[in-house]
Amino acid sequence: MNCKPAIQLWLPFGKKGEQIYDGIATESSSEEVQLMERVVCQDNMIKGYKRVKRNGGSPGIDGMTVEELEPYLREHWSELREALLSGTYHPQPVKRVNIPKPGGGTRKLGVPTAVDRLVQQAVLQVLQPNGTGRFRSGASVFDLDAAPIRHSGEHNST
Repeated sequence: MNCKPAIQLWLPFGKKGEQIYDGIATESSSEEVQLMERVVCQDNMIKGYKRVKRNGGSPGIDGMTVEELEPYLREHWSELREALLSGTYHPQPVKRVNIPKPGGGTRKLGVPTAVDRLVQQAVLQVLQPNGTGRFRSGASVFDLDAAPIRHSGEHNST
């Protein structure tokens, strides 16, 4: 299967029919590939697994470490893939931990399971194929207007 970036991505806060990201060309419907098929593509999942493994992190609510992820996937990959493609996949609850704040006190941090981190990474790689879907510094999704976000990461006001 071809794992090239998604053909089109429309976000609900843009103008109807407006292309949000440059470089993601709209092609004919006969050439379109479903996003989840690209997410579960072997090349994409291997790349995502390597990223999750490199990032490490604590186990989530299920107790599975990143080191235990590969053997788990070898045994359960077909079920996970089917759940993702059929839309029946549901992430596990996050594990809540308190971490210290630099100025004193603590804040809650949600730790997803290793499987959920892999799925999140695989989806991210399809939606942001070159890692260029960034917001300007200090911006949030609520700051967006109908202007497209360009590959440079700049936010255009119109």
